[in-house]
Amino acid sequence: MKTYRLMDDLEICDLSLLIEDYMIIADLHLGYEHYLNTQGVMVPGFQFRRIIERIDTIRDVSGASGIIINGDLKHEFGRVSWQENREIIRMMQYLEENFRDITIIRGNHDALIPYMSQVSHLSVTETLRISGFLLAHGHVIPDDLDAETIIIGHEHPCVGLRSGERVEKIKCFLLGPFRDMKLLVMPSFNFVTEGSDILHEDILSPFLRESELTEFLVYGVEDFEVFEFGTVGDLLKFQQKTGYPGD
Repeated sequence: MKTYRLMDDLEICDLSLLIEDYMIIADLHLGYEHYLNTQGVMVPGFQFRRIIERIDTIRDVSGASGIIINGDLKHEFGRVSWQENREIIRMMQYLEENFRDITIIRGNHDALIPYMSQVSHLSVTETLRISGFLLAHGHVIPDDLDAETIIIGHEHPCVGLRSGERVEKIKCFLLGPFRDMKLLVMPSFNFVTEGSDILHEDILSPFLRESELTEFLVYGVEDFEVFEFGTVGDLLKFQQKTGYPGD
């Protein structure tokens, strides 16, 4: 297991980013299985355990002593489900025991977050600046964008690559131009779904809707390995040549 240096002062470590001694993850969507179950989709409750195990592994590999969650800790919008409440309490207890500093950047799913007042070294904010990077969840564009590189979540990017008759979805980081800055998009730290296929599905974030997506570099991630896929434009051309089920 190893890290991948993407730029000065920033590394990819599996589905996280490392800046200074902070681990950054995004889009956990705790309680998502319960939401799916209420919609008639039966999903076993395995995600919380997977999230904790993966955070543990990244912490062991990186030595990170602080953690930043870049939005959407929980899933439900206007309420807190029983599963979310239970898992958020357990998550905060785990983070408090294992990290000296905890920061949550508020996402569009995070209007109600219980248990926050009981965590001593936790801060909740709309954006965060660290080592010249600006972190924002990505569902809205903040007014103050004074940074060389902006890091967002929200999009849950993955790429659907064809393997024979199957399409394999791989979570990915995206890096490309936004206005006169760089924009880095993080994959979700959610293990129920792979995310949104940027090659074939609608774009969610206003940052990416304002950008030329075909110019973005794609860094696929699977089990701590990083794969350089070229640009979104390169992948689209390749898909056109090889075909994609349903196209």
